[in-house]
Amino acid sequence: MSEQCQDTLRCDPNDLQQAMSIHTRKITDSCRDKDCIEDLRVYLTTGSQTLLDTATCAKVRCAELLYTYIDVEPVAFDRHHYCIDVTFYYRVLADATIGTARPAALYGVAVFTKRAVLCGEDSKAHIYRSDTRLCEADGISRYIANNPTAVVEVLDPMVLGSKVRDVCECKCKDECALQLPGAISGMFDDELVLSGERKRLYVTLGQFSIIRLERDAQLIVPVLDYAIPTKECCDAAGCAEDPCEMFSRIPFPATQFAPNGCDREVNDGPSCPYKTT
Repeated sequence: MSEQCQDTLRCDPNDLQQAMSIHTRKITDSCRDKDCIEDLRVYLTTGSQTLLDTATCAKVRCAELLYTYIDVEPVAFDRHHYCIDVTFYYRVLADATIGTARPAALYGVAVFTKRAVLCGEDSKAHIYRSDTRLCEADGISRYIANNPTAVVEVLDPMVLGSKVRDVCECKCKDECALQLPGAISGMFDDELVLSGERKRLYVTLGQFSIIRLERDAQLIVPVLDYAIPTKECCDAAGCAEDPCEMFSRIPFPATQFAPNGCDREVNDGPSCPYKTT
């Protein structure tokens, strides 16, 4: 322990009786956000789009976060900061009113992209692990910038409002062609309509998120003891501990055999103080 502390400026061997060197992730920077995403277009499935084109109105019932894609790139001319581009994919469920019939369910996907700039510090180290394998055809390892790892924590969005617009009347601005990952498209049982529709469904969402950057770090921490599990493994689902073994570890309740005097409070506890489950 004293040899480790000689290489650490802020380590006093007299303050720590026992310490351990660990590898963990250090949070270099973080931020939180409350986004109000207005008029987010919903790309409906083919069947749902057909229903919407003939519907008189539609209302979004709920939205579910399907996936979050994160990309980290260094900020130009600032070696310590990184740009985090986050793309959220939502599954949206709506109800469409067609005449006097019962509302029909509509399904689709909505996509929202945001950007954050955080301090990720700088590192010139090349990190290799035992499970790293070469992917180049010539067998030569290529240098990859040691960028920090971005972590995004996000809740399912709140639906704040929705509206339906005719494509020919809403003067919708030209939108870039949406490119969905195959895994996202595969979550729907029908193809998604990306163009050629008569009406469009828009939703306004409220979303809470936390974004942070992390880097690998080696730290010296005080140690109380190793975290050894106290629960024994069970080889069958729902197996219970032997009741007699459990009963043998219960201390004898001698005080409950002693009579209560007139000046002692009577403890009207439960008739079965020891539970076997």
